[in-house]
Amino acid sequence: MPLEVQIEKRLQAYTLSVAFATGAKPLAVLGPSGAGKTMTLRCIAGLERPDSGRIALNDRVLFDSAKNINVPSRDRHIALLFQNYALFPHLTVAENIAFGLDRLAPYERLTRTRDQITTLHLDGLENRLPRELSGGEQQRTALARALATNPEALLLDEPLSALDTHLRSQIEQQLLDTLSQYRGAALLVTHNIEEAYRLGNDLLVLSRGQSAAFGPKEEIFRHPPTAEVARLTGCKNFSPARSLSTNEIEATNWRCQLRVTQKIAKPVTQAGIRAHQIDFLESHTATPSDANENVFPCWPTSTSETPFRITLYLKLHKPPTTNDPPDLQAEVFKEKYQQFKDAPLPWHVRLAPESLIVFPE
Repeated sequence: MPLEVQIEKRLQAYTLSVAFATGAKPLAVLGPSGAGKTMTLRCIAGLERPDSGRIALNDRVLFDSAKNINVPSRDRHIALLFQNYALFPHLTVAENIAFGLDRLAPYERLTRTRDQITTLHLDGLENRLPRELSGGEQQRTALARALATNPEALLLDEPLSALDTHLRSQIEQQLLDTLSQYRGAALLVTHNIEEAYRLGNDLLVLSRGQSAAFGPKEEIFRHPPTAEVARLTGCKNFSPARSLSTNEIEATNWRCQLRVTQKIAKPVTQAGIRAHQIDFLESHTATPSDANENVFPCWPTSTSETPFRITLYLKLHKPPTTNDPPDLQAEVFKEKYQQFKDAPLPWHVRLAPESLIVFPE
């Protein structure tokens, strides 16, 4: 693998301890604020020194505590795009892009600068100062400066967090295009679950400085190894649970028995289901069939809405009483909600066996 990282660093609240290896496909580093994401990038870039461990890039050792190797940041051939872009306010767009190319001949420096201006769609902005740019233009300038040095690794620290919703969508597409053509190791730090999913091929989940999960993003989202990883990747519904058989569990908080398709190899302690995977049935019959497995009556306790989705808080099996907490949280598009919102209560939900996640001891 081009980039190999195995480091520990003592911090005030915990010890950062991460280990992973990544190739040419982008790796998204996901976790809440304070999880150690940015510190991991800074250690790789050489801006922070780990207490122990090893970092290697394309078989070149950048840090090895046992051998007392610590290559200076300027010699690591790594570009770090900061969250606030860190453009030099007194330099123009072209001068910012060319800043790290002082070792090149003037013609080569000019050629690389022009190439990045064209690639990142900055034509016509070459002579503007950062204060004269929009947020998206500043982000593209910072990305052009990072790529101009032909780095062997590209580290992106929350690259979209400073942008408004409209700009974020545009710049995300630019990032996707850039990362698809980039051949070095690329790490993208974010606390945004959807952003991590769209931009990364693999996923590293950090929690209080520890690697909670690492691997293909589809596998982690579909089969999170622990309830904590499920929470960090957006799952909102959990219940204590116990195994009844190799494919059946009892979810005690939801007061129901459930068939599951996930293989139960060890005793189960918890069950979960993602909010968008709860199915609302337009009609329900008592006829035994696969379609009626894990189907339960429910009553809404409250709702919350965004421009396109409705979040429904549900009570299973019986109507809610005053201050009765909901059992489940479901999310549906408003078009789907319109189909059943006026239907007589109780509604019926299906917790599909293939959508349920079980967590062992």
